[in-house]
Amino acid sequence: MILPIVAFGHPVLKKMCKNITSDYENLDLLVDNMWETMYAASGVGLAAPQIGLSIRLFIVDASPFSEDKNLSFEEREKLSKFKMVFINPELKAISDDLNTFNEGCLSIPEIREDVVRENEIIVDYYDQDFNKQSLKLDGLRARVVQHEYDHIQGILFTDKLSAFKKRLIKGKLNNISKGKVKADYLMSFYSK
Repeated sequence: MILPIVAFGHPVLKKMCKNITSDYENLDLLVDNMWETMYAASGVGLAAPQIGLSIRLFIVDASPFSEDKNLSFEEREKLSKFKMVFINPELKAISDDLNTFNEGCLSIPEIREDVVRENEIIVDYYDQDFNKQSLKLDGLRARVVQHEYDHIQGILFTDKLSAFKKRLIKGKLNNISKGKVKADYLMSFYSK
């Protein structure tokens, strides 16, 4: 089932999310619905807060980036197979190398900005079967995971922008929070 994506301005997007346990009710159905929702919105990642749930769960499928001919063959290969579920993840940077990439977010349609992130990370998490996993990631795979991880920490990519950039997009963000935005997918707007 395709679920509405929560728009900028909803308090759930700014909350630190809670861990879940292996007996979380209807987890498989939730993950299936998240995949369907993400694909319907042409996204490469979706975190639980973006569908209104304050839990530490996100999904990623970075395969659309594998079409980018500007990337090395090796990077495109890694991205083509990068489809995963992350439950209760913990992340740490393992390098001082940073990179910049133009990011967007399904909860913040029509806004894209350059964001600086760590190039290499390790993420410890549980998979959908609640098996403990650890993964070392770099490049775009690390970026996509960091973006989604931020969501479960109550952080949006716009929070990482300079004060000047934030001022420039403030009007657009206000319009999104009021529902004055066009998206090609189902969205949910917060009303106080």
